[in-house]
Amino acid sequence: RGDTTVEVTTYRSEHYDANSRKPTVEYGKDINGDLSRRDFTVNAMALELTSDKPEFIDPFNGLQDLAEKTLRTPGLPNDSFNDDPLRMMRAARFASQLDFEIEPDVLTSIKELAQRITIISAERVRDEFTKILMSNNPRKGITLLVDTGLADLVLPEIPKLRLEVDEHHHHKDVYEHSITVLEQAIEHEDRLGGPNLVIRLAALLHDIGKPKTRAFIEGGGVSFHHHEVVGARLAKKRLSELRFDGDTVEAVELLTTLHLRFHGYGDGEWTDSAVRRYVRDAGDLLTHLHVLTRADCTTRNKTKAARLASVYDSLEARIAVLMEQEELSKIRPDLDG
Repeated sequence: RGDTTVEVTTYRSEHYDANSRKPTVEYGKDINGDLSRRDFTVNAMALELTSDKPEFIDPFNGLQDLAEKTLRTPGLPNDSFNDDPLRMMRAARFASQLDFEIEPDVLTSIKELAQRITIISAERVRDEFTKILMSNNPRKGITLLVDTGLADLVLPEIPKLRLEVDEHHHHKDVYEHSITVLEQAIEHEDRLGGPNLVIRLAALLHDIGKPKTRAFIEGGGVSFHHHEVVGARLAKKRLSELRFDGDTVEAVELLTTLHLRFHGYGDGEWTDSAVRRYVRDAGDLLTHLHVLTRADCTTRNKTKAARLASVYDSLEARIAVLMEQEELSKIRPDLDG
């Protein structure tokens, strides 16, 4: 009725054999047995409606865990995650979406069984990762994926951003920078009409080419020449393997390629032709590129941050003027004779 969806099923459970991507379905005989095979205690509660007086069934104290925002499994964590390894990613998702904390023994089990995620189809992994990324606090979920080893198996480019920095060649923490860019992009999503998968993927992945392009400069310093090109290629490959749709893959690839273009603008030295080229290359993703470029400024130097913001303000203003002029030229009637 209305927006309410009701699913009807028998007592059942699913579990995965060691090397199979297809779950085996088992049918049960009672509600307690059914609840014992659920992912977490907060999802292992039921309401008996067949009697005159409804009975609340909570054999694993799920209501208390819900109140305490705690994620536990009804039985042994290893049994739960062996039944369905995707539950390990779901734990990270609930932490992101609902600000739950994962019990230490559950966290230990995820680390021990992380390799099991490889038997899950790419589509299911993609959907769970998307829910983490689109949550209110993606940092929490992504950090859990990285710390438990799950990210090494489903999105290895992210943990690789944790580059070791030696005392002679300093550069910013690329992993922390990427998460911060993601958070700052989210702050500007109102320009895109609300939560936006493409901008969140692009923000998270825009620098994944840096580990492959890092070069140490004699005397100190580090360079990442052409990391935007390498990163775009890596983003396309990874997102395609995760079965994201073609439009999303192409959009993230393009934004990754273009995310450094603004830095050639200097203090406004671009010609009008160069500005038009910037707009043309971004195409329908121009506003996405505006959001990504602004989010990519994570410097703690307030003076530098203010200058970059001011310069980008001027670029956007020039774009608006040029676009208005070109719109006027389109509607201006041709002169006769």
